[in-house]
Amino acid sequence: MTVSPRRALIVIDVQNEYFTGNLQIEYPPSSQSLANITRIMDAASAAGVPVVAIQQDSPADGPAFAVGSHGWELHAEVARRPHDALFHKPLPSAFSETGLGDWLQAQGVDTVTVIGYMTHNCNDTTIKHAFDRGLAVEFVHDASGAVSYANHAGYASAEEIHRVFSVVEQSRFAAVLSTEEWLHALATGEAPVRDNVLDSYRAAQALRRSAA
Repeated sequence: MTVSPRRALIVIDVQNEYFTGNLQIEYPPSSQSLANITRIMDAASAAGVPVVAIQQDSPADGPAFAVGSHGWELHAEVARRPHDALFHKPLPSAFSETGLGDWLQAQGVDTVTVIGYMTHNCNDTTIKHAFDRGLAVEFVHDASGAVSYANHAGYASAEEIHRVFSVVEQSRFAAVLSTEEWLHALATGEAPVRDNVLDSYRAAQALRRSAA
């Protein structure tokens, strides 16, 4: 018999900084990801899935997410929607120096769905922290987003970063779904596809051989 997951939706750092501030999401476009974030929040609330909002706090004199600034505030579309808990975090992971882990345990949650920003930073860290705690994780890739980077190590576009991190999450740490796939799983109880490192490696080798 299939046991339905005891989900919680974790909405990470959907703050103005990523829309009009100093760290604007590039891929997927924030207008698209925000529309999916709000659809997922509404569906979760309607289905009785607990919704947890996460908010990044940085020093008041910092360049981004400065507490009390407009960039620090939750986006209005998220702020006006109901949530069951709100945690403020000083570090990338939603579990670090917050009460999230204890709250999830008290609610009997065994599966977390991660949406929000950014794919490669706070989402990735939260996903791996949840995985290490023994939680099943779902990551909705089109309800997240990335920015481009250029630094001493080189350059990577937002699209490249988002795609690569999504593939890596699917290899072990999370079931990676589109918004439509997640809504389908929520409505039907169908389990999402989960992969592993070895199968992901073998599939990549097969693709290389077929392309040779």
